[in-house]
Amino acid sequence: MLLRAALFNVAFFIMTLALSVLYLPLLLAPPLWMMAAARGWIRAMQWLLRAVVGLDHRIVGAANLPSGPALIAAKHQSAWETFAFNVLLADPVFVINRELLWMPFYGWFARHAGMIGIDRKGRASALKKMIADAKAALNAQRPIIIFPEGTRTVPGATPKYQTGIAALYQALGVPVVPIALNSGLYWGRRAFLKQPGTITIEILPPIPPGLPRDEFMRRLETSIEDATQSLAFDTTAR
Repeated sequence: MLLRAALFNVAFFIMTLALSVLYLPLLLAPPLWMMAAARGWIRAMQWLLRAVVGLDHRIVGAANLPSGPALIAAKHQSAWETFAFNVLLADPVFVINRELLWMPFYGWFARHAGMIGIDRKGRASALKKMIADAKAALNAQRPIIIFPEGTRTVPGATPKYQTGIAALYQALGVPVVPIALNSGLYWGRRAFLKQPGTITIEILPPIPPGLPRDEFMRRLETSIEDATQSLAFDTTAR
């Protein structure tokens, strides 16, 4: 397992660095070209995970994804979902920490692709900008993905849902699709080792717009956390 993880990590960083340089001209091309190229890199990474580590994934509840614009609220346990969701959804926009937009290569590409950077210390002004950027993404028929806890959490950790998801829910007036997953069991936070098995992404029934803020937050957290807890004990995919 240690050897497989080492081989994957070396191949991952070499391929990512090479493609980052190769993709630089796409910064002058339409964002859709950038997203198409990113999906090519992601599929290569997924193939590497299957071939070297023995780690695959499955999707449960795909029928719960609405056909129109939606806000996707996903559990966040691993770096894995930060790229996997790009092939699960068509042309998604991620809400990410603003600092990530300043990173060489990744930040350049993310900014060009229209990712939404949020300044968590900016309070009201940052919230207004996030909402304005999210409305623009929805008008372009792009689904928005937000990790409501704001950061990766280890499986079983006490959830701490942030208020940004509630602000978007109230301002956008679209369904919110909760997503549970168990990626942290296989690709842990800051973990060198990658475990073989099958990550499960469970797409849960959408929460309709128009609910009171507190009720929405309760439904969202209960939905995601109950399903995530069940997936933590799901041995059928391992």
